[in-house]
Amino acid sequence: MPELPEVETTRRGLEPVMKGKTIAKVTVNRRDLRTPLPKSFEKTVGGQKVKALRRRAKYILIDLANGQSILAHLGMSGSMRVMKIKQYERLTHDHVIFHLGGDTLIVFNDPRRFGLIDLLKTSDETQHPLLSHLGPEPLSKDFNAAYLKAALAARKAPIKPVLMDQKLVVGVGNIYASEALFLAKIHPQTPAHEVAKHAATLVKMIQRTLEAALKSGGSTLRDYKQATGESGYFQHSFNVYERRSEPCVACDSTIVHITQAGRASYFCPTCQPHNYLPKKPRISKA
Repeated sequence: MPELPEVETTRRGLEPVMKGKTIAKVTVNRRDLRTPLPKSFEKTVGGQKVKALRRRAKYILIDLANGQSILAHLGMSGSMRVMKIKQYERLTHDHVIFHLGGDTLIVFNDPRRFGLIDLLKTSDETQHPLLSHLGPEPLSKDFNAAYLKAALAARKAPIKPVLMDQKLVVGVGNIYASEALFLAKIHPQTPAHEVAKHAATLVKMIQRTLEAALKSGGSTLRDYKQATGESGYFQHSFNVYERRSEPCVACDSTIVHITQAGRASYFCPTCQPHNYLPKKPRISKA
């Protein structure tokens, strides 16, 4: 599933094409996505000027001049691609097409239909059921050592699935939680409250991991494509994720794979030993 870097990369790719432009019309080829597309979608969006494109967690928000916002989630296999009308050939899973003034299309394609597109009143964003419960953005000032220390202090669950709790911090999914814990030299099964005193280190490594992924355009493992149609490149820089049985980049020990909360976790048993928390984590050049 696309995580924060992939969604933010998509937003950045759409922004220069959509911001300030008018959505002349919308073509809906299929309404039954993860949630049904609003019946008034075409009428509400068609003819509206795009004021801004934002991201909240793993959602893209497209603010319109009429006070409405398009809420888009890429699901597991979705993409929003910029296409030229002359080059466009409809694919089976092109569910929603935004026609911009001129010869440009924005095509929402989602083979598995776990993605969604919805409408909300921009001023009521924080009350929307998909957004109301979300924690701070990991690259914002609100996500800091003091916040994370307090948030972890009473939690006994393993740190890896705790980091993936969107109420704690948004956008840190399976890939980037594994990578950040490796940089921080923290075993993924360490109880969260034991990590609390090392919150400053963990915040730093989460932010470093996400920033590096953003520079690489995100990670493409199977389906993810940027708005340009290109793949992301951060998967070529993975230290542990999906490197089961391969040598650690730091010590040559064998990368281990376990399952936590139904998701795969990868770690180095030497660099991230159980029951050990480092005072000085290894700093990656990534």
